[in-house]
Amino acid sequence: MPLTRDEDIAELLRTTRTIAMIGASDRPDRPSYGVMRYLQSRGYRVIPVNPQITGEHVHGEYVWRELSQIGEPIDMVDIFRRPQAAGEAVDEAIAAGAKSVWLQIGVVNHEAAARAEAAGLKVVMDRCPKIDIPRLGVPPVSDS
Repeated sequence: MPLTRDEDIAELLRTTRTIAMIGASDRPDRPSYGVMRYLQSRGYRVIPVNPQITGEHVHGEYVWRELSQIGEPIDMVDIFRRPQAAGEAVDEAIAAGAKSVWLQIGVVNHEAAARAEAAGLKVVMDRCPKIDIPRLGVPPVSDS
């Protein structure tokens, strides 16, 4: 089952450092643009993934085509994709060795969530960290 208890979601956010964002956008009117900026302001390293803008930079970070190219440990994969496309993103997260997947508000894919959990990943679905971090009082990321 995806995480639903506030305590579990807060703990996941407290222990996460590096987030790969699938569906990151360079367009200020897109939700992923603002969420990425917010997560960076809270001390998270956010690595954008979007094949349509590969090689560009969003908020100072190089945009990768796919997760497998990143080549460094990923704690969480934040998925800004349609529910039908979330399954592929979850499969990439599993293959990349991510510790968790976060499906954004409106992204509900129970089959993909079940695959992630079966592979040992924690799952949050139909929520947004930009909303949950202040609501849960999660402190900024520190180096300790």
